[in-house]
Amino acid sequence: MKQTINCFLPYSDAAQIAATVANLSNEPCVSKIFLIATSADAKPVDGCELIVTDTLNSSATMKKIADAAESDFILLYTKYTTLVPGYLALKRFMRLADDSGAGMLYADSRSVVEGKQANQPVIDYQFGSLRDDFNFGSVLFFRTSSFKEAVSMIDHEYQAAGLYDLRLKISRIAPIVHINEYLYTDVTLDNRKSGEKIFDYVDPKNRGVQIEMEQACTDHLKQIGGYLAPVFDKVDFEGHEFANEASVIIPVRNRVRTIRDAIKSVLSQKTDFPFNLIIIDNLSTDGTSEAIEEFTSDPRVIHIIPKRDDLGIGGCWNLGVNHEACGKFAVQLDSDDVYSDENTLAKIVKAFYDQNCAMVVGTYMLTDINMNMLPPGVIDHKEWTPENGRNNALRINGLGAPRAFFTPMLREINVPNTSYGEDYALGLAFSRHNQIGRIYDVLYYCRRWEDNSDANLDINKMNANNLYKDRIRTWELQARVAMNKK
Repeated sequence: MKQTINCFLPYSDAAQIAATVANLSNEPCVSKIFLIATSADAKPVDGCELIVTDTLNSSATMKKIADAAESDFILLYTKYTTLVPGYLALKRFMRLADDSGAGMLYADSRSVVEGKQANQPVIDYQFGSLRDDFNFGSVLFFRTSSFKEAVSMIDHEYQAAGLYDLRLKISRIAPIVHINEYLYTDVTLDNRKSGEKIFDYVDPKNRGVQIEMEQACTDHLKQIGGYLAPVFDKVDFEGHEFANEASVIIPVRNRVRTIRDAIKSVLSQKTDFPFNLIIIDNLSTDGTSEAIEEFTSDPRVIHIIPKRDDLGIGGCWNLGVNHEACGKFAVQLDSDDVYSDENTLAKIVKAFYDQNCAMVVGTYMLTDINMNMLPPGVIDHKEWTPENGRNNALRINGLGAPRAFFTPMLREINVPNTSYGEDYALGLAFSRHNQIGRIYDVLYYCRRWEDNSDANLDINKMNANNLYKDRIRTWELQARVAMNKK
């Protein structure tokens, strides 16, 4: 018996949907097309059935799709732009669904941006792919039986997190499979640079959405055995001998334009405890080394040039933290950035003792090179709560900055020798057993300029970064599940 597909498309008006409906109507395997409208005034379109709902991503919408679907598979399109399926692409989706036993599939695609076609590859889904903004592309392909089973498991009504909640539930039913073939084309609307998109989830206007996403993720973690209750190991700060209470660690490579500002902001700190500055100069060739040497007459400044050439940012951190002069607390400052005032270091150290934590995360302001504020401004990561922060950390893509660590524990865990995601990996590892302290005062200015690492990444680099962070989540989630079983 021939397998069929029901298509569900977001709908605003007849002109918007006409081309997509025409394209899908020509596919022999498409048995019905449903238009999902969020306005009660929506007008029916010939050959299509109309579904009126509250929001596109709500739990109510997922239920209405499940109730309407009567085919073997469901195609859910998530954009208001024109969808052009590739030649025999829908048959390919169905065949691979049967071959893999998948409950949900998604594929690479092509987009048309300002008349130019571009490839839009996506990354593989894995156990730790818990980000609510995971990029599946704009076509989600479901086995109808898996979709309906997931809908039957819905026990909370979400306005914004319904689709996210559904795919987490499907991941517990059947595999979610990435088809690394270009199976369709759409037109992209969001042409912002990558560096402008990565903070969308901390926009205050999205706070209600974030609360829903957190609840859906937390419920999922409870179901798979990865949830951690708010019970933490105590940190014993006694019994450790350090000449300095704190060390600021700056890994740097070829930042002659900014390194002097970073050093000055550290040396200007006012504290009632001894501290030093450890700079790991990773074989700079642009005059950075000479700029650092301008400050080494100050005995607090330690300039380290590695004897090896295979160190990323994380490897440089390990050199600094394991240096004999490293203090009890290792405090981060990037070579592009500066502390906001002379009290930053004192606030960080105080937080360790006040909150009995093994790691402290502060708040920063995004600025240009001249420290003029850039949107969205203050990045405070208030989604980190003492009760549920370490669970919610598996959903979000970063924990904030500046970061600081209790050195004896950091020497045990060590920093991954990478130049992306190493700080996130530490946050997850520390939070497995210990509380992470938070400071909501702006502690430093994160300066964006043309040489920043994530100012404008191409899609392949973004995918590599996201794939690695998902790996980090997977490893941490596996460790938490195993720990809970014990």
